[in-house]
Amino acid sequence: MKRPTHKTKPEWQIEQAADRPITRDQNGALAVPLRLVHQGEHVATPPLLLTVAEAEKLHASLCYALDSEPTPDDAPDCRKSIQCPGGRQRY
Repeated sequence: MKRPTHKTKPEWQIEQAADRPITRDQNGALAVPLRLVHQGEHVATPPLLLTVAEAEKLHASLCYALDSEPTPDDAPDCRKSIQCPGGRQRY
């Protein structure tokens, strides 16, 4: 099996389907639409189902991972730094 390098396109790609909104299913789970692509061809748009607790954990993990990145002007409020008592910053 040939390993992909930065010069070759991956055989499989999974990305968020940006043209479809995140919704809730009948059980309250969040459904994040993904786009599954094989060798450049769209194969399916399956949902990634997350409980509220899983979505919160993912959100916190992403905020933590983005902590050292500059905050874009159009970022949601949760990405903007908040000055806390004692001079600490909280995200």
